[in-house]
Amino acid sequence: MIRTPHLATDGIIEIYEGEALRGIVLIERKNEPRGLALPGGFVEVGERVEAACVREMREETGLEVRIRRLLGVYSDPQRDPRFHTASCVFVCEAEGVPVGADDAKAARIVPLEAIPFSELCFDHAQILQDYLRR
Repeated sequence: MIRTPHLATDGIIEIYEGEALRGIVLIERKNEPRGLALPGGFVEVGERVEAACVREMREETGLEVRIRRLLGVYSDPQRDPRFHTASCVFVCEAEGVPVGADDAKAARIVPLEAIPFSELCFDHAQILQDYLRR
C-alpha cells in the first residue's frame, strides 16, 4: 500500500466592509487539537482542491468565499499532531458575519493587528506570518 500525506485546504478569509478590510476569520476548534485555527479541512476523493476550500469555508463559517489566490502549500510532517497533512492555503474574501458550524465551535472576525498567534493550532501562526509579509 502506498502511503501519502492527507491532502487538506485552509482558507484565510478576508472580511471587507466596503473597501476597508475588517479582518480575517478564525475559528475555535471543537475537536483536538483545541484552540484557534484558520477554517479548513480535508479534500475528498474526486474533489478539486479549490472546490474543497469553498466547501470547507461554507461548512465551518457559513460564508460564501471567493478565492483570490494561493498563498502556498504547507507540508511539514509535524504541522498536524494527528498525522502528516499537506495543506493548500488560499487567500479568500467574503462579506457577512461568520457563524461557527461543523468542526468549528465558534467563528469570529479578528483584525490583523489582533491576531492571537500564541493561541493558533497546527502551523497556522507561520501561515499567517507568511500572509502578513506579502
